[in-house]
Amino acid sequence: MTVKLSLASLKDAAATAGVPNYDPKSLTPGIIHFGVGNFHRAHQAVYLDDLFNTGKGHDWALIGAGVLPSDAAMRDKLKAQDYLTTVVEQDNNKTGARVTAPMIDIIAPDQKDVLIEKLADPAIRIVSMTITEGGYFIDAAGHFNPAHPAMVEDGKNPAAPKTVFGLILAGLKLRRERGVQPFTIMSCDNIPGNGHVTENTVIGLAKMSDPAFAEWIHENVAFPNSMVDRITPATGQREIDILKNDFNIDDNWPVFCEEFKQWVMEDNFPAGRPALEEVGVQFVPDVAPYELMKIRILNGGHATIAYPGELLDIHFVHESMEHPLIRAFLAKLEKEEIIPIVPPVPDTNLDEYFDLIERRFLNPKIGDTIPRLAQDGSNRQPKFILPSTRDRLAQGKDIVGLSLVSALWCRYFAGTSDSGRKIVFNDASAEKLQAAAIKAKDDPAAFLVFDEIFGEVSGNELFRKRFAHALKTLWSEGTAKTLQLYLDDKLVQE
Repeated sequence: MTVKLSLASLKDAAATAGVPNYDPKSLTPGIIHFGVGNFHRAHQAVYLDDLFNTGKGHDWALIGAGVLPSDAAMRDKLKAQDYLTTVVEQDNNKTGARVTAPMIDIIAPDQKDVLIEKLADPAIRIVSMTITEGGYFIDAAGHFNPAHPAMVEDGKNPAAPKTVFGLILAGLKLRRERGVQPFTIMSCDNIPGNGHVTENTVIGLAKMSDPAFAEWIHENVAFPNSMVDRITPATGQREIDILKNDFNIDDNWPVFCEEFKQWVMEDNFPAGRPALEEVGVQFVPDVAPYELMKIRILNGGHATIAYPGELLDIHFVHESMEHPLIRAFLAKLEKEEIIPIVPPVPDTNLDEYFDLIERRFLNPKIGDTIPRLAQDGSNRQPKFILPSTRDRLAQGKDIVGLSLVSALWCRYFAGTSDSGRKIVFNDASAEKLQAAAIKAKDDPAAFLVFDEIFGEVSGNELFRKRFAHALKTLWSEGTAKTLQLYLDDKLVQE
């Protein structure tokens, strides 16, 4: 009989899944987390669950928060099962499930006053976030964008915030007024220098209404950088059904993920932190080398296989990697253009790291999808692909493969695959990108007009030439033939 997940049914769930060996009701909160999505529940929440299972850190439980309608839907699903989550870890050779319980509440988006008051609670010593790459109000160079309408509105009305950053400022202001030590603000998103980026957005927004408060934040609030990694696809009915059929657990929103996980952090937590080093988190003086390695090689790799996969009507990531042209394209691009300009990483062989990435991408059990990788390219391309392009150009090196990645992204936004299948976009800038991509069929430069995406790369003569030739070849020869030309070193127009 299927077990409906709840605190009352944990003993029954233990028949097929790991369950906490601590009492979730005994936990007290220490962290507020914005963005209770799949990645957070497969990553930060799992590390905390591991720690709580050792008998330590029980005053570091999570309270979730959010500002979007989807956050309310997630709250309703998790509240109905006492905020428990079933995490299904899938390796090539094994699959296992565990129920995690580090979250004890989620504050609904319409409870902003409750949230601000909780942010001011001295027990809350860390505020963390997974709000996606597009949630930080930054431009292509990673600089805070004060002209964004959401920032303009919160800047004018700091007492009635609508964004994550406006709410954080409201909580910090209350703590300052009450003489409470500020919490540490910890980004868990895939952004280069995510701590610095978060600090710039928080302080930039504060300056818009209270420069003195902004200076206080600069002097008193910590923003540690971190690198996070675990492939975690979206949850659909497929995952819910697998959990019921294979583990007899009925979970409103389970999380499926790979077995591998990694978290590298700077140890900068003036208000204290849980002892996460005891459960595998690496605390290092400088996260930047690890972060750049992961963003360029793994996230850049995802972007590399996403668009040829879409154009060739491939749905799953492992199927894309099983396509000989796509897998060879990824390997050639990584080994010839991306990895050679990644700076050394302590105790890490970059070629072996890429071999690990290939194995992870090939995992058929994850069920990760090409449409998920292809979404939100207007935020991901400037962070995962174009920095490698920029750095190679600065060093006087060619960018044939990287230009092809950008051209594939443009061809994707024309709206149909090579077979004529209509592509469904998930990107805040989809309308303007599609209009430009259609124009670019005849005038490739029409797609390079977005400074917030391409930055100075768009003005480089070599990039413009390589991009134009790759795009014209995609249109005239199709994706498979274009990939083959690249692999044969024939995708070059001198």
